[in-house]
Amino acid sequence: ARFMSRITFSNRVQMSAFALLFAGILVFLPIHATPQEQPEKMVILQVRVTDAHKKPVTDVPQERFQVTEDGVPQTIALFSNKEVPLTYGLVVDCSGSIRPLLSAVIGASKRIVNTNLPEDEAFLIRFISSDKLTVVQELTSDKEQLLDALDKLYIEGGETALIDAVYASAEKLAKLKPQPGQIRRKALVLVTDGEDRNSYYKADALFKFLGTTDIQIYVVGFTDELPQKSKPQALALLNRLALDTGGRAFISASRNELTPISEQIIQDIRTQYTIGYVPSKNNANNNFHKVQVSIADDPAQEKRIAVTRL
Repeated sequence: ARFMSRITFSNRVQMSAFALLFAGILVFLPIHATPQEQPEKMVILQVRVTDAHKKPVTDVPQERFQVTEDGVPQTIALFSNKEVPLTYGLVVDCSGSIRPLLSAVIGASKRIVNTNLPEDEAFLIRFISSDKLTVVQELTSDKEQLLDALDKLYIEGGETALIDAVYASAEKLAKLKPQPGQIRRKALVLVTDGEDRNSYYKADALFKFLGTTDIQIYVVGFTDELPQKSKPQALALLNRLALDTGGRAFISASRNELTPISEQIIQDIRTQYTIGYVPSKNNANNNFHKVQVSIADDPAQEKRIAVTRL
């Protein structure tokens, strides 16, 4: 399943889309397999766990997690709640609607970058229309390069191509492969008003592609100033980007909320579980599967909620 993207970044970085298909079957690993022992066909899930107040929970034992694929229970072969290296993209809408918020957006983005650990790496993309998708900073682990790149962001006119920007950014991130035996968490932090005016790709194509990746999307949406007729569609798109990928959406954000939002994004990305399983034989023939992660109730604790990509 391979096709060429119609999107070209302004610095001439060509994008090509591909699907990661869950096919084939390997021998099950021991239940205590480590990330370094994972087989190539193991399905890796990054799972956030929250309490009823959406606060991260980091002490849920493996035996309380339950994984199903197309309704069939799966054996967890890899489990870790340790922090893993992070590869992410900052994707910033620089259309006119963001003008009064740009300085606050840059400040919040710098807060995220400043939490990077030595093995983390990130890139920065600004976007307006499809012909104004620019990689301001290529992938780097150098914080100073990322901070300098954020200072170069500026507002420009044009019809916002939000879907194209997410598609191209996710495609760029999906191409980045970890070293053999290494697990990396992948995420996009998207800042936008949520309105798509002139994308080449349709939403269905975007979500079909996202379904083939392990990318989480964290959305900061400035939707309050949108025209009333545009707002429902924008809200639906932003919420779905977060829900389908196991990320989180912060909608109707204001300038004053950007600092606590950036702190919540940092906390969410850092406090996750890595769960891996090898698909069972009866479930390995189809290309796409419905995966669900749940947590068994404990009478001694309040309910725990597992969040991962759909």
